[in-house]
Amino acid sequence: MKKLSSLLVLFILISIIPVQQVPVAESRVLNVPPLPKEDGKMEQVAIFLTKNELQDNELNQLLKRYPNITVRNSFKYALKGFSAKGPKEQLEQLAKDPEIAQSSVVNHYNATDIKALPNQGDNLEMIGADQVRGMFDDDHRRLTGKGVKVGVIDTGIDYLHEDLRNSYGGGHDVVDGDGDPMETTGIDGAATLHGTHVAGIIAANGRIKGVAPEAVIYAYRALGPGGMGTTEQVIAAIEQAIKDKVDILNLSLGNNVNGPDLPLSEALNNAVDHGITAVTSSGNSGPNVWSVGSPGTAAKAISVGASTPTMKIPYIEIDGKQIRLEPLLGSVMWDLDRTYELVDGGMGKPNQLKHAEGRIALIERGEITFSEKVMNAEKAGARAVIIYNNTKGPFFGNLDRTSEIPVMGISKSDGKELTQKIEEGYVLVRTNIIEEKDTIAEFSSRGPVTTSWEIKPDLLAPGVAILSTIPGGYLSLQGTSMAAPHVAGACALIKQVHPDWRPEQIKAALMNYAKPLRKGSGEFYKTYEQGAGRIQLKEAVEAEVLIYPASLQFGKFQLSDKPHEHQAVITLENTSQRPQKVTFEVPKKEPGLTWHMPLPVYLEGGEKKEVTIEMAADPNFFTKKIQDGQLSLHMDGKDISIPYLFVLEEPNYPRVMGFDFGAGDGEGKYRYEVYLPGGAEEFGIALFDPDTYQFVQYLDWKRNTGKGLIQQDIPVEKLPPDGLYMSKIFARKAGKEDWIEMYIQISKTIDVQQ
Repeated sequence: MKKLSSLLVLFILISIIPVQQVPVAESRVLNVPPLPKEDGKMEQVAIFLTKNELQDNELNQLLKRYPNITVRNSFKYALKGFSAKGPKEQLEQLAKDPEIAQSSVVNHYNATDIKALPNQGDNLEMIGADQVRGMFDDDHRRLTGKGVKVGVIDTGIDYLHEDLRNSYGGGHDVVDGDGDPMETTGIDGAATLHGTHVAGIIAANGRIKGVAPEAVIYAYRALGPGGMGTTEQVIAAIEQAIKDKVDILNLSLGNNVNGPDLPLSEALNNAVDHGITAVTSSGNSGPNVWSVGSPGTAAKAISVGASTPTMKIPYIEIDGKQIRLEPLLGSVMWDLDRTYELVDGGMGKPNQLKHAEGRIALIERGEITFSEKVMNAEKAGARAVIIYNNTKGPFFGNLDRTSEIPVMGISKSDGKELTQKIEEGYVLVRTNIIEEKDTIAEFSSRGPVTTSWEIKPDLLAPGVAILSTIPGGYLSLQGTSMAAPHVAGACALIKQVHPDWRPEQIKAALMNYAKPLRKGSGEFYKTYEQGAGRIQLKEAVEAEVLIYPASLQFGKFQLSDKPHEHQAVITLENTSQRPQKVTFEVPKKEPGLTWHMPLPVYLEGGEKKEVTIEMAADPNFFTKKIQDGQLSLHMDGKDISIPYLFVLEEPNYPRVMGFDFGAGDGEGKYRYEVYLPGGAEEFGIALFDPDTYQFVQYLDWKRNTGKGLIQQDIPVEKLPPDGLYMSKIFARKAGKEDWIEMYIQISKTIDVQQ
């Protein structure tokens, strides 16, 4: 049985409810009193990277100068360094020691958000997994991933599940510090299922089949009850996976910090340097640009966004406008195929549904549960229910019972528009079923990566309506958490047929032969939305020529009197035994952009060659801050696409992100963390009355703040009286200012228990 930690409850004094990120209307000069002196005795945890690998005796010798600091974990593979706990002032002194290259506070991570819905698509057929499993390796074994070790860093897995018990090869529990990585079960609603679902997509081998059903799963439980974990735990899991010499590593987890320089991203890059193909989800914060989060920003890992498999999507049509309906988990399938009257069902209470019989009831989210709304509509004789959101953005939900009628969700804006039409008179809607596939899921995070300006995600894979294993059964879920394990399973199949391939070769095979996707309008999605495109597994397995790096970034350009000239060196590798010819297509002429492409390259069997691509760009011709496209190469009837990207001046990335505010490590101690991708000329946290929006006070305010992750203690005497406040966390740089709005509930009277 799973051993449980004795500390199961976290007492939180200050809770934060995200609202949205919006641009600041204008820059302001903020006059604040001097900040109170910090309390340097508060204990906290930090990660330290060392300039050289330290042996145990050398580390002990180093820490003798800091007697109140204790080592928690020593890292030799994922990172050169260690994690330690101690007084803040001593940790800051240690960070300045000549032996220390970099230090960072510990961040929190969680399993990438998932949504549940009925299964509709055939995701394995779409990526070609069914075709590949009919092929054979050099030892005449079917391609099933047999013998390939896939590590899953997640919430643990239910290794007793009938579809996973034969795939399970062992693992480790970083949370509880034992060898039993079973999913969290039955802890006051904090039970998890995420890791089991991810593992099933990779290697289920029973009633359902994963991408690589005979791969060996190694489970690393780094996220505990509720799916939460820390940088330290995830890095410790990466460290263990390197020691266990896994071939593939899947991390369907992340945060909302878009930066390449966090310790977890570096640890993942180091895992790749140890020969492990690392796969991670890009995040579920789309569709906005710059929304990809760490560790999906790791340069050497394969970052995966979510596409849709073939799905039959219900739509309603009114006055020529099509509105997409999202099924709630627990709903029967939409089977309405003619015109119906739409009536306003209010909040779904019985007295608001008197006229719903034989009609579609439009109901607003809120006040009572979805199931109560649906039960009331069923009793009123409604043919279907459409629930519209009460906040901005798409709406997905689930019922706690199977409905007797279809229950769908729509956005707040669509719901309000339909409500207005009902108020104006009799409304009829026609229902249609439209087949969709190969679109990018709206929730899928987009790039590019801040400061490095790299293209992320690298690839797309199905991440909508994915049926897989959960403890005790099966469930259909969606998220980039579901997309990443499709790629991890694909890597396992490639590794079986090419056991000597390095991670960069596996990544190149998947990216070189991916399918770039188009929008409904016919134009291609941007490279920072889809990377190279949706994976095509058969083409990747059969790849005879590899080109890497598989995407190119030309950096940041400044306005000048002459064009910027840049070069990119790529490697062409013939993995077959027959000669190959690769030709380069000159990109379509575009004002301000000049390309010099290599002449055709001839490769003998097993030969590698480096070639140089030259590009000159005149920034004065470009109005967009992000410029991207695809380079095309041709060989023996097959085409390869290489996505590229460059940015102009200081692009419009969010100036502030990843804000968190909560209790510190001692009674009356409070702390915030925030990520400033490019630093800030001005940064502050302002509090307002939530009803009147009248300014109350600043929690902090700084000028010329450095880039990266910032941590700051807030003394209790600097906090306002207990209550709910609207906070605005703002940062300004290069004429652009962003803020994050959040409600903060302050309750200083609650005791902190360690």
